[in-house]
Amino acid sequence: MKLVVKNLIKKFKSTYAVNNISFEIKKNDTLGLLGPNGCGKTTSIGMMLGLITPTSGEIFIDGIKLNSQNRIKLLSLMNFASPYIELPKKLTVRQNLEVYARLYGVSNKKERIEELIVDLNLNKFLNKNTGELSSGQKNRVSLAKSLINKPKLLFLDEPTASLDPDVGDFVREYLEKYKKNNELTMLLASHNMKEVERLCNNIVMMKQGKIVDQGTCNELIIKHGRKNLEDTFLKIARSKNELE
Repeated sequence: MKLVVKNLIKKFKSTYAVNNISFEIKKNDTLGLLGPNGCGKTTSIGMMLGLITPTSGEIFIDGIKLNSQNRIKLLSLMNFASPYIELPKKLTVRQNLEVYARLYGVSNKKERIEELIVDLNLNKFLNKNTGELSSGQKNRVSLAKSLINKPKLLFLDEPTASLDPDVGDFVREYLEKYKKNNELTMLLASHNMKEVERLCNNIVMMKQGKIVDQGTCNELIIKHGRKNLEDTFLKIARSKNELE
């Protein structure tokens, strides 16, 4: 699915959380949405998911405008994962997956859940309450939930935050393999620059609610005269002139 964002604005009273951003993600590509904390990434994702109403601007998914009339239909084709949004803690892992399979109207619920259990190695803690899991286990369950309906458009908000290197690498490797075998367009918000370089086709850099630069990893590294994406990110984040 192709995602197009046009002149998107979200204003809370007199403050612009998101200030006139525009970009697109081509079908089956992955876009990295980068920026310091508070730059508007999560608010932007909330609007693209139909959870936050924009002050102005438009969002198109495969040419269809996201609005109140078609929101439910379009949401059935999307999903998201974030370590900052907890799954119901008192439900077991299996119960959580069953609930979300029903919510997303998955037709082959049992088969799909079993596929994800095997793929993400959930067997050892399948019958534990989600609230009792480690951060790495919760992360894998959240990823399973985000893929339960085989979405065509997936939003990932810092999917490997607070994970040890081994689990983080498992998640990145799984996403790479999944994308090779499935039609999937992704938006990845992350502070892990190596992760972004590994997974993303293009990058959008945000600061104070605005887009301050965009392009491929190599284009931005060369443009800003840095050795890697992390140094490029730091230069943009610390610059006082980017928005002047």
